[in-house]
Amino acid sequence: MKASAQPTILLTGVNGQVGFELARNLQGLGTIAAPRRDELDLFDLDEVRRVVRALKPALIVNPAAYTAVDKAETDVDAAMRLNAEAPAVLAEEAKRIGAALVHYSTDYVFDGTKEGAYVESDAVNPINVYGRSKLAGEQAIAAVGGAYLILRTSWVYGSRGKNFLLTMLRLGAERQELSVVADQYGAPTWSNTIATSTAHVLSQAIAADSETWWREHSGIYHLTSGGVTSWHGFAEAIFEFSALQKKPIVKPIPASAYPTPARRPANSSMSNDKLAAALGVRPPEWREALQLCMAAP
Repeated sequence: MKASAQPTILLTGVNGQVGFELARNLQGLGTIAAPRRDELDLFDLDEVRRVVRALKPALIVNPAAYTAVDKAETDVDAAMRLNAEAPAVLAEEAKRIGAALVHYSTDYVFDGTKEGAYVESDAVNPINVYGRSKLAGEQAIAAVGGAYLILRTSWVYGSRGKNFLLTMLRLGAERQELSVVADQYGAPTWSNTIATSTAHVLSQAIAADSETWWREHSGIYHLTSGGVTSWHGFAEAIFEFSALQKKPIVKPIPASAYPTPARRPANSSMSNDKLAAALGVRPPEWREALQLCMAAP
């Protein structure tokens, strides 16, 4: 990445959960170009190339993704195009113009059989199409050999879009009892936590001698909230912090009682130690972040 006093930052997926928060949190770090889908269709790889070459950004931040995990089982081509092929083109174009790429990946690159938190060097073994498509994106970016950060996150939620938090609040207002999976574990991660952490990292990169910084720091990092819980524990915390007058009973069930087209890893816990040690970022605990999210206007 070439040093620039006021770099142009190309931000994809601005209408998504993470993209929306990034658009706010990256303000002040550069001139943000955040094209809408009708201006940048990531399914059209030639258009991706044209837009990057026209903008000549110093940074490309790519939170856009195919995230319909169950639908991906039958919509394989679309998942691979958006999660693997488009990131590969972004990486190629970034390298061609001397830019850096920040890309987001997922806990689903792991099979969930490890005891304890996954670290970045652990073996990957996705068990669904979504996970395989995201892993293919990671591998393609790394193979290009440019300046990049891949930030793996998990169980993303926020105050907009489709996510577990909003689903629970809607169902909790409608029903007296809910059944929620209690034997899958991970770290619920607020979209704003992802955005603020990204902004903190990029402020370092921009302030530093950029080429040296990216050469030393390019790679994969885990970026999730601290701690671990189950979907059931997440749901209970949501209702604990909610303003619902009558809160539902949350019944724990095994994943086997709630079959889905795509298999989910039983353990999605990931260590943030590398992120803290190398980049000085330690995201808040998941309960703290959830409370802040739900208290926000």
